[in-house]
Amino acid sequence: MAPPPLSRILVILLVLLVSAGAGADSCTDDDGGHRSHQTRHARIFSFGDSLTDTGNALRILGDRAIISRPPYGETFFGRPSGRASDGRIMIDFIAEAMGVPQPTPYLLAGKTAADFRRGVNFAVGGGTALDPGFFEGRGLKIFVPVSFRNQTAWFKNALQRLGSVHEQRNVTATSLFVVGEIGVNDYLIGLLGNRTLSELKTVFLPRIISAIRSAVTDVIAAGACTVVVPGAIPLGCEPELLTLYQGRVGAGGYDPESRCITSLNDLAELHNRELRRMLGDLRRAHSGSGTTTTSIVYADLYRAVTDIIVSPGRYGFRDRPLVVCCGRGGGAYNFDMAANCGAPGTKACADPSAYVSWDGVHFTEAANRRIACSVLGTLRLTTQAGRCRIGCDCD
Repeated sequence: MAPPPLSRILVILLVLLVSAGAGADSCTDDDGGHRSHQTRHARIFSFGDSLTDTGNALRILGDRAIISRPPYGETFFGRPSGRASDGRIMIDFIAEAMGVPQPTPYLLAGKTAADFRRGVNFAVGGGTALDPGFFEGRGLKIFVPVSFRNQTAWFKNALQRLGSVHEQRNVTATSLFVVGEIGVNDYLIGLLGNRTLSELKTVFLPRIISAIRSAVTDVIAAGACTVVVPGAIPLGCEPELLTLYQGRVGAGGYDPESRCITSLNDLAELHNRELRRMLGDLRRAHSGSGTTTTSIVYADLYRAVTDIIVSPGRYGFRDRPLVVCCGRGGGAYNFDMAANCGAPGTKACADPSAYVSWDGVHFTEAANRRIACSVLGTLRLTTQAGRCRIGCDCD
């Protein structure tokens, strides 16, 4: 039999190449639209600290973790659940609105591929963007010896359990990646260690942004099509820091609208500007045509929180949004550095849903819901019905 014409061979090769490139490891759908906007995400992979952690820190610290004790978890779970809140946190509401499983805490997952196909949460309460050695070399005491580098290493280990590279990319291409919030603990460690704001801005901040860039780059390289990167919360509105700096900040050092510490919020805003600039660089680096485009989205947690603090009544909160729900009592903020929520002598308020801050560091379930609504509204990752399902005041 005579060989087929050269033109026919070229057509067959072209078809094979197109078929190979049209799998789930690309970031486009069958109509050529970007997966991040057209395809329903099947799961969540998340990284970060206590604003995202749903059980990893509890697994590491056990009974030493303050979140292992009542009244943590009382509003929704009826018991401590590994979350630094009275109930659900932002990632819970995002998963619920999207209609996907809650990502399993990595340290609670098993060893099979099935354990990771539902999504994984690598976040650790108290975790930092920077490695422990950075702090130890400066004589600073860390909360938990887990950095972003550890979390991305766990992610790579989880990927290996999913099978071949093609199978891994089938999963990553149809997943939502939430990379952060991270960095707040780094700044807190510095502030509690009496480091100057100048040092935090010039030494800590650039390294934190670099660590976040490395983590985002890793998930993109693994085939992520949608990456959400939350910014820093307003540090100057944290009751813990408001109490720590009370009497050390002059009258002009507080924002007249929010009553938060201006200099600490300036640090958070600088962090967010540098983060947005870095994400812009990454978008340009990964803005190829066709199957190579990844959607990289900044989530403005700073604005979400300050909106609540400036206008608490608009969102259903009491008029004093900087006062802590769970504490020892007394003082301007109901926060005692020597007696955190869960310690003897502390108790929760009667109605946590009226408070923004749960324990002086973390938010109540009610505040977490509003923050999640803000993020979802900005990202447009869910249908209107999904946002309404979690109580985002949909019409």
